[in-house]
Amino acid sequence: MKTVLITALAVLVLAGATLGFAWSRYQQFLQTPLAIPVTGELFEVQPGYGGADIVRQLSERGFTQTGWEWKLLMRLEPAVYRAGEYRLQAGSGQREVLALLASGRVVAYQFTLVEGWTFRQLAQALLADPNLEHVLDLTDPSQWTPSNLFPDMQHPEGWFLPETYQFTKGDSDRDILLRAHAAMQEALDDAWERRATGLPLDSPYELLILASIIEKETALEEERGQISGVFVRRLNKRMRLQTDPTVIYGMGEDFDGDIRRKDLRTDTPYNTSTRHGLPPTPIAMPGRASLLAAASPEPGETLYFVANGKGGHTFSKTLAEHQAAVNKLIGKN
Repeated sequence: MKTVLITALAVLVLAGATLGFAWSRYQQFLQTPLAIPVTGELFEVQPGYGGADIVRQLSERGFTQTGWEWKLLMRLEPAVYRAGEYRLQAGSGQREVLALLASGRVVAYQFTLVEGWTFRQLAQALLADPNLEHVLDLTDPSQWTPSNLFPDMQHPEGWFLPETYQFTKGDSDRDILLRAHAAMQEALDDAWERRATGLPLDSPYELLILASIIEKETALEEERGQISGVFVRRLNKRMRLQTDPTVIYGMGEDFDGDIRRKDLRTDTPYNTSTRHGLPPTPIAMPGRASLLAAASPEPGETLYFVANGKGGHTFSKTLAEHQAAVNKLIGKN
Protein backbone atom coordinates (compact mmCIF):
# COMPACT_ATOMS: atom_id res chain seq x y z
CA MET A 1 0.00 0.00 0.00
CA LYS A 2 2.83 2.33 0.93
CA THR A 3 4.53 1.60 -2.38
CA VAL A 4 1.35 2.44 -4.28
CA LEU A 5 1.03 5.76 -2.50
CA ILE A 6 4.64 6.63 -3.18
CA THR A 7 4.21 5.74 -6.83
CA ALA A 8 1.04 7.81 -7.10
CA LEU A 9 2.72 10.74 -5.43
CA ALA A 10 5.67 10.47 -7.79
CA VAL A 11 3.33 10.43 -10.76
CA LEU A 12 1.55 13.53 -9.46
CA VAL A 13 4.84 15.32 -8.88
CA LEU A 14 6.05 14.37 -12.34
CA ALA A 15 2.77 15.45 -13.90
CA GLY A 16 2.89 18.74 -12.04
CA ALA A 17 6.46 19.32 -13.11
CA THR A 18 5.59 18.47 -16.68
CA LEU A 19 2.59 20.77 -16.59
CA GLY A 20 4.64 23.52 -15.03
CA PHE A 21 7.33 23.12 -17.66
CA ALA A 22 4.73 23.16 -20.44
CA TRP A 23 3.06 26.27 -18.99
CA SER A 24 6.43 28.00 -18.68
CA ARG A 25 7.21 27.10 -22.27
CA TYR A 26 3.79 28.42 -23.36
CA GLN A 27 4.40 31.73 -21.59
CA GLN A 28 7.80 31.98 -23.24
CA PHE A 29 6.11 31.32 -26.59
CA LEU A 30 3.67 34.18 -25.98
CA GLN A 31 6.49 36.55 -25.10
CA THR A 32 8.62 35.71 -28.12
CA PRO A 33 7.85 37.97 -31.11
CA LEU A 34 7.48 36.51 -34.57
CA ALA A 35 10.47 36.73 -36.91
CA ILE A 36 9.02 39.56 -39.00
CA PRO A 37 11.57 41.77 -40.83
CA VAL A 38 12.05 45.31 -39.54
CA THR A 39 10.37 46.66 -42.69
CA GLY A 40 7.22 44.67 -41.98
CA GLU A 41 5.58 42.15 -44.28
CA LEU A 42 2.29 41.86 -46.14
CA PHE A 43 0.21 38.84 -45.20
CA GLU A 44 -2.98 37.74 -46.93
CA VAL A 45 -5.84 35.90 -45.27
CA GLN A 46 -7.83 34.04 -47.87
CA PRO A 47 -11.62 33.64 -47.53
CA GLY A 48 -12.42 30.69 -45.29
CA TYR A 49 -9.04 30.62 -43.57
CA GLY A 50 -9.00 29.16 -40.06
CA GLY A 51 -6.33 29.22 -37.40
CA ALA A 52 -4.46 26.20 -38.74
CA ASP A 53 -4.27 27.78 -42.21
CA ILE A 54 -2.86 30.98 -40.78
CA VAL A 55 -0.22 29.21 -38.67
CA ARG A 56 0.81 27.07 -41.62
CA GLN A 57 1.28 30.14 -43.81
CA LEU A 58 3.15 32.00 -41.06
CA SER A 59 5.44 29.01 -40.74
CA GLU A 60 5.97 28.71 -44.50
CA ARG A 61 6.97 32.39 -44.55
CA GLY A 62 9.56 31.73 -41.82
CA PHE A 63 7.87 33.91 -39.21
CA THR A 64 7.25 31.11 -36.67
CA GLN A 65 7.17 27.36 -36.20
CA THR A 66 4.12 25.16 -35.90
CA GLY A 67 3.54 23.51 -32.56
CA TRP A 68 1.14 22.71 -29.78
CA GLU A 69 1.53 26.23 -28.39
CA TRP A 70 -0.36 27.69 -31.34
CA LYS A 71 -3.15 25.14 -30.91
CA LEU A 72 -3.46 25.98 -27.22
CA LEU A 73 -3.53 29.72 -27.91
CA MET A 74 -6.30 29.35 -30.47
CA ARG A 75 -8.30 27.10 -28.17
CA LEU A 76 -7.97 29.51 -25.25
CA GLU A 77 -8.57 32.61 -27.36
CA PRO A 78 -10.79 31.64 -30.34
CA ALA A 79 -11.40 34.19 -33.09
CA VAL A 80 -12.85 34.56 -36.57
CA TYR A 81 -10.24 35.73 -39.07
CA ARG A 82 -11.31 38.17 -41.75
CA ALA A 83 -10.15 37.85 -45.33
CA GLY A 84 -7.87 40.55 -46.71
CA GLU A 85 -4.33 41.81 -46.90
CA TYR A 86 -2.64 42.89 -43.66
CA ARG A 87 0.71 44.47 -42.82
CA LEU A 88 2.55 42.56 -40.09
CA GLN A 89 4.81 44.77 -38.01
CA ALA A 90 8.24 43.78 -36.70
CA GLY A 91 8.21 42.91 -33.01
CA SER A 92 4.61 41.68 -33.06
CA GLY A 93 3.76 38.76 -30.83
CA GLN A 94 1.40 35.90 -31.51
CA ARG A 95 -1.59 37.54 -29.84
CA GLU A 96 -1.00 40.83 -31.70
CA VAL A 97 -0.82 39.09 -35.06
CA LEU A 98 -3.97 37.06 -34.50
CA ALA A 99 -5.83 40.11 -33.19
CA LEU A 100 -4.82 42.04 -36.31
CA LEU A 101 -5.98 39.26 -38.62
CA ALA A 102 -9.33 39.17 -36.84
CA SER A 103 -9.76 42.95 -36.85
CA GLY A 104 -10.36 43.52 -40.55
CA ARG A 105 -7.88 46.42 -40.54
CA VAL A 106 -6.61 45.56 -43.99
CA VAL A 107 -3.99 47.49 -45.96
CA ALA A 108 -5.50 50.45 -47.81
CA TYR A 109 -4.04 51.72 -51.07
CA GLN A 110 -4.76 55.01 -52.80
CA PHE A 111 -5.44 55.94 -56.40
CA THR A 112 -5.46 59.65 -57.22
CA LEU A 113 -7.36 60.84 -60.26
CA VAL A 114 -5.88 64.24 -61.09
CA GLU A 115 -8.01 67.21 -62.12
CA GLY A 116 -7.66 67.88 -65.83
CA TRP A 117 -6.61 64.36 -66.79
CA THR A 118 -7.99 62.99 -70.02
CA PHE A 119 -9.43 59.50 -70.10
CA ARG A 120 -6.28 58.37 -71.89
CA GLN A 121 -4.18 59.57 -68.95
CA LEU A 122 -6.58 57.96 -66.51
CA ALA A 123 -6.36 54.64 -68.37
CA GLN A 124 -2.55 54.79 -68.34
CA ALA A 125 -2.50 55.47 -64.59
CA LEU A 126 -4.84 52.55 -63.90
CA LEU A 127 -2.74 50.23 -66.02
CA ALA A 128 0.41 51.32 -64.18
CA ASP A 129 -1.00 50.71 -60.68
CA PRO A 130 0.47 47.39 -59.45
CA ASN A 131 -2.03 47.02 -56.60
CA LEU A 132 -5.16 46.94 -58.75
CA GLU A 133 -6.62 43.93 -60.50
CA HIS A 134 -6.78 44.65 -64.23
CA VAL A 135 -10.06 43.38 -65.68
CA LEU A 136 -10.72 46.03 -68.35
CA ASP A 137 -8.95 46.35 -71.68
CA LEU A 138 -7.59 49.86 -71.25
CA THR A 139 -4.61 49.45 -73.57
CA ASP A 140 -6.58 49.99 -76.77
CA PRO A 141 -8.58 53.24 -77.16
CA SER A 142 -10.81 51.53 -79.71
CA GLN A 143 -12.14 49.40 -76.83
CA TRP A 144 -13.26 52.44 -74.81
CA THR A 145 -16.84 51.94 -75.87
CA PRO A 146 -20.06 51.87 -73.82
CA SER A 147 -20.38 48.11 -74.10
CA ASN A 148 -16.86 47.62 -72.76
CA LEU A 149 -17.00 50.26 -70.03
CA PHE A 150 -20.39 51.58 -68.91
CA PRO A 151 -23.58 51.24 -70.97
CA ASP A 152 -24.98 54.56 -69.73
CA MET A 153 -22.26 56.75 -71.26
CA GLN A 154 -21.68 57.48 -74.93
CA HIS A 155 -18.09 58.66 -74.43
CA PRO A 156 -15.88 58.13 -71.35
CA GLU A 157 -14.22 61.56 -71.41
CA GLY A 158 -15.10 63.77 -68.45
CA TRP A 159 -17.24 61.22 -66.63
CA PHE A 160 -14.91 60.39 -63.70
CA LEU A 161 -14.49 62.73 -60.73
CA PRO A 162 -10.94 63.72 -59.79
CA GLU A 163 -10.39 62.63 -56.20
CA THR A 164 -8.25 60.22 -54.20
CA TYR A 165 -9.89 56.81 -53.93
CA GLN A 166 -8.89 54.25 -51.32
CA PHE A 167 -9.00 50.58 -52.22
CA THR A 168 -7.87 47.23 -50.90
CA LYS A 169 -6.30 44.14 -52.42
CA GLY A 170 -8.65 42.49 -54.87
CA ASP A 171 -10.24 45.73 -56.06
CA SER A 172 -10.01 46.30 -59.81
CA ASP A 173 -9.64 49.11 -62.31
CA ARG A 174 -13.35 48.73 -62.99
CA ASP A 175 -14.11 49.24 -59.28
CA ILE A 176 -12.20 52.54 -59.30
CA LEU A 177 -13.98 53.70 -62.45
CA LEU A 178 -17.38 52.75 -61.04
CA ARG A 179 -16.76 54.78 -57.90
CA ALA A 180 -15.31 57.75 -59.80
CA HIS A 181 -18.23 57.69 -62.24
CA ALA A 182 -20.80 57.57 -59.44
CA ALA A 183 -19.01 60.44 -57.69
CA MET A 184 -19.00 62.51 -60.89
CA GLN A 185 -22.68 61.86 -61.52
CA GLU A 186 -23.49 63.02 -57.99
CA ALA A 187 -21.28 66.13 -58.27
CA LEU A 188 -22.72 66.98 -61.70
CA ASP A 189 -26.30 66.59 -60.49
CA ASP A 190 -25.52 68.87 -57.56
CA ALA A 191 -23.96 71.54 -59.80
CA TRP A 192 -26.89 71.34 -62.23
CA GLU A 193 -29.38 71.82 -59.40
CA ARG A 194 -27.46 74.89 -58.21
CA ARG A 195 -26.99 76.43 -61.66
CA ALA A 196 -27.68 80.09 -62.29
CA THR A 197 -30.70 81.07 -64.35
CA GLY A 198 -30.30 81.94 -68.00
CA LEU A 199 -27.32 79.74 -68.76
CA PRO A 200 -26.95 78.80 -72.45
CA LEU A 201 -26.76 75.13 -71.44
CA ASP A 202 -29.50 72.64 -72.25
CA SER A 203 -28.40 69.68 -70.12
CA PRO A 204 -26.09 68.55 -67.33
CA TYR A 205 -23.86 67.03 -70.02
CA GLU A 206 -23.32 70.46 -71.59
CA LEU A 207 -22.40 71.78 -68.15
CA LEU A 208 -19.88 68.93 -67.87
CA ILE A 209 -18.39 69.92 -71.23
CA LEU A 210 -18.06 73.57 -70.21
CA ALA A 211 -16.55 72.59 -66.84
CA SER A 212 -13.91 70.48 -68.60
CA ILE A 213 -12.84 73.48 -70.69
CA ILE A 214 -12.62 75.68 -67.59
CA GLU A 215 -10.53 72.97 -65.92
CA LYS A 216 -8.01 72.99 -68.76
CA GLU A 217 -7.88 76.78 -69.00
CA THR A 218 -6.82 77.56 -65.44
CA ALA A 219 -5.54 76.01 -62.24
CA LEU A 220 -6.30 79.16 -60.23
CA GLU A 221 -9.34 78.93 -58.00
CA GLU A 222 -10.06 82.65 -58.27
CA GLU A 223 -10.12 82.56 -62.08
CA ARG A 224 -12.57 79.74 -62.68
CA GLY A 225 -15.67 81.87 -62.23
CA GLN A 226 -14.24 84.64 -64.43
CA ILE A 227 -13.39 82.23 -67.25
CA SER A 228 -16.81 80.64 -66.96
CA GLY A 229 -18.33 84.11 -67.28
CA VAL A 230 -16.35 84.82 -70.46
CA PHE A 231 -17.45 81.56 -72.07
CA VAL A 232 -21.10 81.98 -71.08
CA ARG A 233 -21.23 85.51 -72.45
CA ARG A 234 -19.60 84.39 -75.71
CA LEU A 235 -22.11 81.54 -76.04
CA ASN A 236 -24.98 83.95 -75.44
CA LYS A 237 -23.62 86.31 -78.10
CA ARG A 238 -23.06 83.46 -80.59
CA MET A 239 -19.33 84.14 -80.53
CA ARG A 240 -16.95 81.25 -81.04
CA LEU A 241 -15.27 80.17 -77.81
CA GLN A 242 -11.81 80.15 -79.45
CA THR A 243 -10.24 78.19 -76.62
CA ASP A 244 -6.93 76.47 -77.32
CA PRO A 245 -7.47 73.40 -75.08
CA THR A 246 -10.35 72.23 -77.29
CA VAL A 247 -8.20 72.65 -80.41
CA ILE A 248 -5.40 70.67 -78.77
CA TYR A 249 -7.81 67.91 -77.75
CA GLY A 250 -9.10 67.67 -81.32
CA MET A 251 -5.53 67.32 -82.61
CA GLY A 252 -5.06 64.16 -80.56
CA GLU A 253 -1.64 62.58 -80.92
CA ASP A 254 -0.69 65.14 -83.58
CA PHE A 255 -0.18 67.74 -80.85
CA ASP A 256 3.56 68.10 -80.23
CA GLY A 257 3.41 70.65 -77.43
CA ASP A 258 3.04 73.71 -79.66
CA ILE A 259 -0.12 75.08 -81.24
CA ARG A 260 0.27 76.90 -84.57
CA ARG A 261 -1.92 79.11 -86.74
CA LYS A 262 -2.62 76.24 -89.12
CA ASP A 263 -3.85 74.18 -86.17
CA LEU A 264 -6.32 76.93 -85.27
CA ARG A 265 -7.58 76.93 -88.86
CA THR A 266 -7.77 73.14 -89.25
CA ASP A 267 -11.36 72.14 -88.61
CA THR A 268 -12.16 69.28 -86.22
CA PRO A 269 -15.29 68.64 -84.14
CA TYR A 270 -13.37 70.12 -81.19
CA ASN A 271 -11.98 73.23 -82.88
CA THR A 272 -13.84 76.09 -81.22
CA SER A 273 -11.96 78.54 -83.42
CA THR A 274 -13.74 77.18 -86.51
CA ARG A 275 -17.03 76.07 -84.94
CA HIS A 276 -19.68 77.74 -82.83
CA GLY A 277 -20.91 76.36 -79.53
CA LEU A 278 -19.48 73.70 -77.30
CA PRO A 279 -17.44 70.73 -78.52
CA PRO A 280 -19.29 67.39 -78.74
CA THR A 281 -17.81 65.91 -75.55
CA PRO A 282 -15.81 67.00 -72.52
CA ILE A 283 -12.06 67.35 -73.12
CA ALA A 284 -10.89 66.32 -69.63
CA MET A 285 -12.03 65.36 -66.14
CA PRO A 286 -13.22 68.51 -64.33
CA GLY A 287 -13.04 68.82 -60.57
CA ARG A 288 -15.85 69.99 -58.31
CA ALA A 289 -14.65 73.62 -58.42
CA SER A 290 -14.85 73.74 -62.20
CA LEU A 291 -18.31 72.14 -62.17
CA LEU A 292 -19.56 74.80 -59.78
CA ALA A 293 -17.87 77.55 -61.79
CA ALA A 294 -19.63 76.35 -64.94
CA ALA A 295 -22.92 76.39 -63.03
CA SER A 296 -22.35 79.84 -61.49
CA PRO A 297 -20.29 82.07 -63.80
CA GLU A 298 -19.15 85.42 -62.45
CA PRO A 299 -21.11 88.35 -63.88
CA GLY A 300 -19.26 90.96 -65.88
CA GLU A 301 -18.55 92.29 -69.36
CA THR A 302 -15.26 90.60 -70.26
CA LEU A 303 -15.23 88.56 -73.46
CA TYR A 304 -11.53 87.75 -73.83
CA PHE A 305 -8.60 86.52 -71.77
CA VAL A 306 -4.96 85.71 -72.42
CA ALA A 307 -2.15 84.33 -70.27
CA ASN A 308 -0.31 87.05 -68.35
CA GLY A 309 2.99 85.19 -68.09
CA LYS A 310 2.65 84.89 -64.32
CA GLY A 311 0.46 81.81 -64.09
CA GLY A 312 -2.82 83.68 -64.50
CA HIS A 313 -4.73 85.59 -67.16
CA THR A 314 -5.55 89.13 -68.25
CA PHE A 315 -9.26 89.64 -68.92
CA SER A 316 -10.55 92.19 -71.46
CA LYS A 317 -13.90 93.63 -72.45
CA THR A 318 -13.00 94.56 -76.04
CA LEU A 319 -10.95 93.08 -78.83
CA ALA A 320 -8.67 96.14 -78.76
CA GLU A 321 -7.97 95.65 -75.05
CA HIS A 322 -7.37 91.98 -75.66
CA GLN A 323 -4.92 92.62 -78.49
CA ALA A 324 -3.02 95.07 -76.27
CA ALA A 325 -2.75 92.34 -73.61
CA VAL A 326 -1.52 89.88 -76.23
CA ASN A 327 1.09 92.37 -77.47
CA LYS A 328 2.27 92.96 -73.92
CA LEU A 329 2.64 89.22 -73.41
CA ILE A 330 4.79 88.76 -76.51
CA GLY A 331 6.79 91.90 -75.85
CA LYS A 332 5.35 94.30 -78.41
CA ASN A 333 4.65 98.00 -77.74
